[in-house]
Amino acid sequence: MTTYDLAIAYRVYPGISKRPALYPDDKFRLVELGLRSLRAALGDDLRVQMFALLDGCPDDYEALVLRYFPAEHTRVLRLDRIGNAGTFLLQLQLLLEQARAELVYFAEDDYLYRPGTFGALVDFATSAPDVHFVAPYDYPDYYTLPLHRGRYEICFHSGYHWRSAGSTCLTFLARRSILHRTARIFRTYRRGNFDASMWLALTKRTVRSPLGAARAAFHSRLEAAIVAKAWFYGWREILFGKRYTLWVPLPSMATHLESTALAPGVDWASVAATIERDYC
Repeated sequence: MTTYDLAIAYRVYPGISKRPALYPDDKFRLVELGLRSLRAALGDDLRVQMFALLDGCPDDYEALVLRYFPAEHTRVLRLDRIGNAGTFLLQLQLLLEQARAELVYFAEDDYLYRPGTFGALVDFATSAPDVHFVAPYDYPDYYTLPLHRGRYEICFHSGYHWRSAGSTCLTFLARRSILHRTARIFRTYRRGNFDASMWLALTKRTVRSPLGAARAAFHSRLEAAIVAKAWFYGWREILFGKRYTLWVPLPSMATHLESTALAPGVDWASVAATIERDYC
């Protein structure tokens, strides 16, 4: 049986829900850029198994996936618009059930990656047993929202500084064994939990601090809802569960392409131009 360094579950929806910084009116071109940049980020050394979840996508999306990820290592799943929560739960199921890779990666279709960065992501993820989750995206909210204030840890590894974080989006890397232990919290997403709330229940950041939680809640309704849902869906995890660590690289290895949420400190227009010019 073939073994892999990494299993990826990549979900694609053909609609545009938020205004992207690139190709705001052409989701196919946006997905192509994302896939091409992910391929460039992975490089040639990592052995990758790909699960492509195409949720209501036209036929040409399957050909697009197979242009960048070989058919013999790729499983394409054609889905009938099962939605955001449905595709995330299917990602979770597929990555837990597969047994060919210990490292697993959840990927969304509106991310842009810097070339050659995934080796460092994988190296750091396997560098110590207490590195539980790693995300490639330095989220701008870390610098603006009281939800993310407070002390954090920082270290240097594989050419990057890595900073601990309380939450991220739903694009992240983990060990399959850790995913098994935390799957119950991630499954609350189908019941209406927020991604940030799930992460806070796991990392314990802010939600265990009455002052920090109050500061965030009074700052905005969104932060109040995030804290409330973390407790509503994850009170048992917050009070009695293990504290899991989540890390992000500085500078960012990838960015969500929502125009108002680009990762700071990187010229993403230049990264996109390089991907389109040099990586086919």
